[in-house]
Amino acid sequence: MANTFFSSPAMLTWLLLLFTPTALSVKIYLCGDSTMAKSPDNIIHGWGEKFPPFVTVPVVNKAMGGRSARSYTVQKRFQEVITLALPGDVVIISFGHNDPGSLKVDNGRTDCPGAGTETCKSTFQGQPVIVKTFPAYLTEAGVALVAKGAKVVFSSMTPNNIWEGGSGAYVPTRFTEYARQAALAVGEGATFVDHGLYTAKAYKALGATKVNSFYMKDHTHTNEAGAQVVAQAFVKAVMCAQDVNLMPYMKTSVPPPKTTAPAIKNASPAIKHTGLGIKAVVPPVGAC
Repeated sequence: MANTFFSSPAMLTWLLLLFTPTALSVKIYLCGDSTMAKSPDNIIHGWGEKFPPFVTVPVVNKAMGGRSARSYTVQKRFQEVITLALPGDVVIISFGHNDPGSLKVDNGRTDCPGAGTETCKSTFQGQPVIVKTFPAYLTEAGVALVAKGAKVVFSSMTPNNIWEGGSGAYVPTRFTEYARQAALAVGEGATFVDHGLYTAKAYKALGATKVNSFYMKDHTHTNEAGAQVVAQAFVKAVMCAQDVNLMPYMKTSVPPPKTTAPAIKNASPAIKHTGLGIKAVVPPVGAC
């Protein structure tokens, strides 16, 4: 009788639903630098702070200021997320701001130049080290996460203030293509979202005066209002790409943001910002 009960179609369906990722509460993990991380001083704010209201599942922000793909790996921060990740979880990875530089005076963050599996010999804190390339660090993390059953979204880095020089021009760095190639190298289970491009588009639409007001400290880190716009740009990038890893968890509307920032006029078509809150809508194809 017991065998008949557990092999019945109804029971099998119940067990299937019980152990699906949705039933077990999928989590979204954020891996990145200060442009994504929680505010350390209430002056600069990473966009990861403003992302949770746009999704239907919990967001765990593991981004840490000052990190590169290399230092995030060496400090075992990727390994922490790999250990935590469960089948169905989604991991968003975005680096690039702290990755350039010279290994002649090694700061522990600079990657080995190259787009493949090249390695460099270096010395850091008096110890000889082997340094890998940016794509290699991302690919290794992605492969390990997918092996755990997680989904990986490689995101291009956020741009510095495109209006700093007055032109509003955006030229993606080499790390954008590296992130795209990492997604291809990992293969099934990994996708690429061009966050940098959609942030630049939002900045272009808002204009110099508004965007310059986001950068209170330098040309890289935004204040709270800027973080809101950058988070919105990520949502639009996801929706325009119809990213298969994140789309199942995106909301079509969100509650008012917890911010004292003024309302933003002329927001992108993906997100309309009002004095009462914000509403996210899937943008029409032409808006992308």
